[in-house]
Amino acid sequence: MTADHSATVATDRLERTDYDDLAALLGDAVIDREEHLNAEAFVIRPDAVQETLTTLRDDAGFDHLSCVTAQQYTDRYESIYHLTSYDDRRREVSVVVPTDPERPVSQSAEPVFRTADWHEREAYDLVGIEYEGHPDLRRILLPRTWQGHPLSLDYHQDKPQIVTLEAHKNPLEEAYRSESETMFLNIGPHHPATHGVLHLKVVLDGEQVANVEPDVGYLHRCEEQLCQQGNYRYQIIPYSNRWDYTANLPNEWAVARAIEDLADLEVPEYAQVLRTMAVEFGRILGHLLAMGTFALDVNGDFTAAFMYAITDRERVQNILEDLTGQRMMFYYFRLGGVAWDVPEPREEFFGKVRDFLDHLPGAAEEYHNLITRNEVFQLRCVDTGYLSPEVAKSYGCTGPVARASGIDYDLRRDDPYGYYDELDWKVITDDGCDNYARLLVRMREVEQSARIIEQCVDLLEDWPEDERELQSNVPRTLRPPEDAETYRAVESAKGELGIYIRSDGTDTPARFKIRSPCFNNLHSLAEMAEGEYVADLIAALGSLDIVLGSVDR
Repeated sequence: MTADHSATVATDRLERTDYDDLAALLGDAVIDREEHLNAEAFVIRPDAVQETLTTLRDDAGFDHLSCVTAQQYTDRYESIYHLTSYDDRRREVSVVVPTDPERPVSQSAEPVFRTADWHEREAYDLVGIEYEGHPDLRRILLPRTWQGHPLSLDYHQDKPQIVTLEAHKNPLEEAYRSESETMFLNIGPHHPATHGVLHLKVVLDGEQVANVEPDVGYLHRCEEQLCQQGNYRYQIIPYSNRWDYTANLPNEWAVARAIEDLADLEVPEYAQVLRTMAVEFGRILGHLLAMGTFALDVNGDFTAAFMYAITDRERVQNILEDLTGQRMMFYYFRLGGVAWDVPEPREEFFGKVRDFLDHLPGAAEEYHNLITRNEVFQLRCVDTGYLSPEVAKSYGCTGPVARASGIDYDLRRDDPYGYYDELDWKVITDDGCDNYARLLVRMREVEQSARIIEQCVDLLEDWPEDERELQSNVPRTLRPPEDAETYRAVESAKGELGIYIRSDGTDTPARFKIRSPCFNNLHSLAEMAEGEYVADLIAALGSLDIVLGSVDR
């Protein structure tokens, strides 16, 4: 974005949130205040977490716990709760909780926000902070027998690990017992039925699901640690393509947006249009795959719906290959802009794009005939996998999962970036709250993405040749100011993808945290599946459109 646009957004944030009023509201729980680039932060006592977050949620309207970042300094541990509002995304505040370096213990936020359950488990697993009052504080990504915490300062990277198998034991608790027989069922971690290496621990009461616990971590690849070892300028953005590898261009924008904010980099207007067009093609990539695999999950429909979707997805990949030079790991974004312009001859490329856009309405009608109007599909998806808006918000759900529960929340509109606020398009919502609604939202979003792309092509075709600036002037070596902190997010195909970065004056981050939409959305699966049949559980899982590379990172 331009400098003027950046200044307007920053001013708008300050006008929407009166931090002095918040400080008065929180009272003596606040021991200090910090300036982060995205929002002001309140430093609070470790024993005041629940009181503070409850006040911010109930009295100040901060009902979305977007992310929890844990980190270690030389003199303390620290948890940061990144809060915003589903009704107004540009209202942001951070809550910083420092703890003693010898005994890193703070109060759990889980009783206030359910989404804190998994986030705090991850913080305990990787950094070593303990959360008092947490209902189930144990490792989530690493094996339970793992020694040490990989993101702590004193962790020995070369220390050998002996990971033992736990003895077989009865996983059923009294809470799941009834007069009928109960059974424990393992689903996964094989790939085809679980959209990645996911293990579901399922307790059945007869044929109905009494409880389900997603067991993640099989694909954990230390991406945050890798990003902390890479330099800002060239080495971090390429990693992002590996998180959600089915619709990965938004990942590049999430990293670029955070670093550009940290280093105060501008992006030329022409490059913003190219970014917006490319990312909407990426969104279509993700939604077509989600639609095809969901039909495969529910109907076993491989030859028609799945292959039709994959064929159209190949058309998009051909366009993106022309634009970026790659078919999967695109690496098209650069700090301050994009790698290059559309390929020559421009008319041929734009013609290819318009041919696809002309093809899409007819294809969409075919998908509705094959899938959404299919009676078997409707019987399996309508009124199953129910997720109320209140529960979705408590788990921090975003993207099509939230919008299919009637939550009108989309960062492209609510926290404008790129060229979205200059274009004509709609945020798609549905109040069905079920498996069927989640598919409908994705299908309709494909139509909106096509609408955005068409407007971008019109702009690019008419853009004066001597004003086609692709990148701003970015230093070869970036060293943002020491102890600068920011949290920025974009709307990926799966939902809110956020990046927290803390700099230390060098050319690599001191802390790099990834807020994955898949991580939060998958956490809600138990709520969707309880009381349903096993087949409904599989449909609910498919409707979430998770990618385990994004869940585990």
